[in-house]
Amino acid sequence: MKVLGSAFREILTFVVLAIIIVVPIRVFVAQPFIVEGESMHPTFAGGDYLIVDQLTYRLSEPKRGDVAIFRYPNNPSVFYIKRIIGLPGETVHIDKGVTTVTKTDGTTLTLDESYVVSEDATYSLDRTLGEDQFFVMGDNRPKSSDSRSWGALPREDLMGRAYVRLLPPGKWGILPGAVTEPQ
Repeated sequence: MKVLGSAFREILTFVVLAIIIVVPIRVFVAQPFIVEGESMHPTFAGGDYLIVDQLTYRLSEPKRGDVAIFRYPNNPSVFYIKRIIGLPGETVHIDKGVTTVTKTDGTTLTLDESYVVSEDATYSLDRTLGEDQFFVMGDNRPKSSDSRSWGALPREDLMGRAYVRLLPPGKWGILPGAVTEPQ
């Protein structure tokens, strides 16, 4: 009987310690995310299994080119994955498939978006972002619901950035989809 009680106590201790360690990590540091749909093709495909870094955006500002996971502003129970294009206070211009950004200091950047699936060459847009707002777009522009259709993404809806792709095995990597865009 003593052995049974000791085993039960050991299991209970293990479970409690696991909860104490895992729950804070899952809530504050990292979370799993499974890509759904084709809006980020060819960078990500449906079924790609990612680990989301939730800590970086608590300690520093999101950067242009980051692949971000966030709550969809029109339905916070749904999570989206898109690329950050425009930062707070900037103006995003899209004309004939070319994306340019006017920064807060007035300088203009033309983004090198070689990762993008062709844009509709007849589409144009100008959108100025407010404080704590981001402009996000999917890499597969024709198949993406993003800031072009539903507006700016509030900072508070950002969950984190894609940190590790675990699946599929042949595409494993750290900071998947990372690009270096001028800041």
